[in-house]
Formats: sequence, structure tokens, C-alpha cells
Amino acid sequence: MTEAERKARLAEQLRANLRRRKAQAREIAAEAPEGDATQGEGGGGGPDSGPCTG
Repeated sequence: MTEAERKARLAEQLRANLRRRKAQAREIAAEAPEGDATQGEGGGGGPDSGPCTG
């Protein structure tokens, strides 16, 4: 397998993976109830993410 073939195969695998992940994200978004604002991966959690206490 040449270097060009290897790069082309890797690129195709990456595109397929991206398509699969996008489809999965759309499916999850469609199942979520309206108004359910999810933070995504990481979940936020910064210093300003909690309720105002002062």
C-alpha cells in the first residue's frame, strides 16, 4: 500500500466516522424534550454556571 493510498483510506475512515457521529447527535437531539438545554460534553461547570448566591 502506497503512502497516498494509506492517506486516502484514512481520510475516508475519518469522513465515515464524522457522518456516523453527526447522525448519532441528530438522533439524540431529536429524542431530547423541547427546551432541554444540554451542555454537551464537558457539561460546563465553570465558576459562573451555578445559581446566583450573592
